[in-house]
Amino acid sequence: MDIILLLKALILGVVEGLTEFLPISSTGHLILAGDLLNFNDDRGKLFEIVIQSGAILAVVWEYRARLAATFAGLGKVREANRLVLNLFIAFLPLAVLGLAFGKAIKAHLFAPLPVATAFIVGAFVILWAERKNHRVRVETVDEMTPLDAVKMGIAQAFALIPGTSRSGSTIIGGMLFGLSRKAATEFSFFLAIPTLGVATVYQVYKERALLNADDLGMWIVGFISAFVSAFLCVRWLLRYISSHDFVPFAWYRIAFGIVVLATWHFGLVEWTAH
Repeated sequence: MDIILLLKALILGVVEGLTEFLPISSTGHLILAGDLLNFNDDRGKLFEIVIQSGAILAVVWEYRARLAATFAGLGKVREANRLVLNLFIAFLPLAVLGLAFGKAIKAHLFAPLPVATAFIVGAFVILWAERKNHRVRVETVDEMTPLDAVKMGIAQAFALIPGTSRSGSTIIGGMLFGLSRKAATEFSFFLAIPTLGVATVYQVYKERALLNADDLGMWIVGFISAFVSAFLCVRWLLRYISSHDFVPFAWYRIAFGIVVLATWHFGLVEWTAH
């Protein structure tokens, strides 16, 4: 086994798990980390997509009781039917736009400099949103309507721009649309399951020629590290939002984006930007 390759897999798995559900963009961090680790070829990019399954499993495990009750209540319990319908509705905008523009986005925006710019722009959106007075009309996920789901789906679609953050778009968007911070965060978690799940399956099928049994160790290390770090992050975030806002994440995004832009401008890091 290539120890260096396994170490890269471990690092990228931790990066995925720690950033997937925070409003700081897991895709952006993985692009930058892959660049620094020289693991940004087609094989590395496929690995970064697939280890999302570890993060998905972390959410499934954290909400296993709620999800089990939802599936058991389908067709019988109103709340279960509404949640599944809302998730389907919210999933559609990103799926449709991703199929239509995904290739162009990957060709032009999946690079460190566009990601750094999106980091900074997204930070100012968060700062602006947190300064607003929010009128909460939806306290829990069970109170969401299909129209709320449409709005959340549109917000999530902005995450097609790498560096924007899927969780950040849905959580901040949800708060602007009248959801409580807890409801927006939990719905973002639930929405990650179909969104990341379908993306992973689609990408694996599309790039199946790159799959190699010799990479099994790398996949296992990446999956486990993503699961553990994502599980800890989800637990921490649920406690954090009970008494804190997202302003610190905005300042982190600005600082991180500036570091990337500065290291590129002064030639300290040879980012593969285009």
